[in-house]
Parts: sequence; structure tokens; C-alpha cells
Amino acid sequence: MRNKLVVTLTTVRGSKQYTLNQVARVLVPAFLLMAVLSFFISNALLVKTSDDLAVLAEDHQALSDQYESILGTQQLYVSELNELSSTLETLQEENLRMGELNATLDASLGGLESMLGLPASDTYTPQRAEALKATAAQRLFLLHSIPNGVPIQGTRISDRFGMRTHPVTRKKDMHNGIDFAASRGTPVYATADGIVEFSGRQSGFGKLVILQHNFGFKTYYAHLDKLSVKAGELVAKGDLIAHSGNSGRSTGPHLHYEVRRLYSAIDPAPFLNWNIASFDTIFSEVGTVEWGR
Repeated sequence: MRNKLVVTLTTVRGSKQYTLNQVARVLVPAFLLMAVLSFFISNALLVKTSDDLAVLAEDHQALSDQYESILGTQQLYVSELNELSSTLETLQEENLRMGELNATLDASLGGLESMLGLPASDTYTPQRAEALKATAAQRLFLLHSIPNGVPIQGTRISDRFGMRTHPVTRKKDMHNGIDFAASRGTPVYATADGIVEFSGRQSGFGKLVILQHNFGFKTYYAHLDKLSVKAGELVAKGDLIAHSGNSGRSTGPHLHYEVRRLYSAIDPAPFLNWNIASFDTIFSEVGTVEWGR
């Protein structure tokens, strides 16, 4: 029995014995040893695998963080590109607006040249703009200083400057002004800046307003109904000075209008159509005034 291994199995039915030889007695411990070694080796491998998995998880997290960082950077680039695109569009719109503004300015300067009766320029410079501005200012000064335009609106001329048969005396005499047929009470306006020399009643003229202007010019407004200014008052071109009527030596309601210079009567007709566009015409049409001086 010394060289045999006896294995006894006990059940509810009883016990049985089994005998193994010496080889079997060596293999079983070897198997058990292998099983123990396998268990420890497996545990060691499992621990190592767990460590590797933890490292992989950390690498995965790091890659995820890098991806999110790259994605955020890309989104930042996209946002900056959108902003840049918006800025470019704004610059294009501003450039277009400036182009339109320059075109408008050129058109305005061209219109100013046309209004002043000057030849058109190919290009406009600040110096040209200043020259046009100075020319316009000079002309406007003279047009406010010297009588021009009509003193009463919406009426017809009933009698002109020159020799005529007087409608009351029936005698030939000089008519020193222009008569505008107008209903009583029609507004009468100053044709230039000036000062009121006279405002009242005068024989033949009836109610009369006389205005003194620059460069020795005067204007007379006669046969008025209502006077709106007094002697010594300053008036500007276009100011209301009176209303038309039928006072004095008159056969019907009208305005008698005269332009005088140094007490000499001048035909008012050329002054009625004188404006900034036809500025140079007055110098040739009215030869009795020494314009050069």
C-alpha cells in the first residue's frame, strides 16, 4: 500500500476507495501546482491589463480633450472668418457709399457750374470747389445788393418803361417804371436788401415806399394800399413791404415799380429776369450803368 495512492469517495450510499499508481500520484500534484501557478499568473496579467486599460482610458481622455480644443479652435477660426467676411462686406458697402457720395458731389458741383453759367470741368478738386463757392458767394452778394426779380407775384405787365400817353392827363410823358396789373391787397416784396428811405404818401404816386440799396441803386413801389414798413427800417430781399392798391394818380389797382441809380430812372425789364444763372446778361443789357467801376 506504500507505493499506491488510495482515494476514498464517501457518498450517502457509502464509501468507495480508488487506488492510483505512482505516476498518477505525481501528475495530480503537478496539475494542482500548474493550476495555482495559472491562477497567480492570470491575476498578474489581469492587473497588468487593468493598468493598460487605465492608461488607454487616460490617453482617450487626453485625445478627447485635444479634439475638443481643436474643435474649439476651429470654431474660433470660423467665427473670426465670419467676422472678417462681415467686415469686408461693410467696407465694400462703405466704399460703394463713398463712390455714390463722390458721384453726388461731382453732380452737385456740375450742377453749380451749370447754374453759374460756367464751362463744365472734367475733374473736380477741392480748389475747384472753393473757386465755385467763391463765385457763387460773389454773385449772391450782388443779387442781394442790386434789385432783381419781380416785386409782385402772379400778375401781368400792363405798361412798360418809356414814352407814353398818360392815361389820366392824356399827355405824352416819360413812364419811368413798369406797371403790374394787380388786385388791391396783393403782397409787394423788396427786390434787394436795403433800408427804407421813405414810406408814406407822395403826390402822384399815392402811397409810396422807396428803398435804398448798395452801389447807388433805389427802387420805388407806388400806388400802394397798405404800407408794411417805416422809414429807417432795414429790409432783406424778399421781405414784405406793402400791398398793392389804387392810391394817387391811377386809373385802377396796380403796382408802379421803378429802378433808379443816382436819381436816374433805368428800365426795370432787364432786372426782372436777372438771376444767378443769367448773371452776366445784365452787364450787356444795361449800358447806362458803369459796371466796371
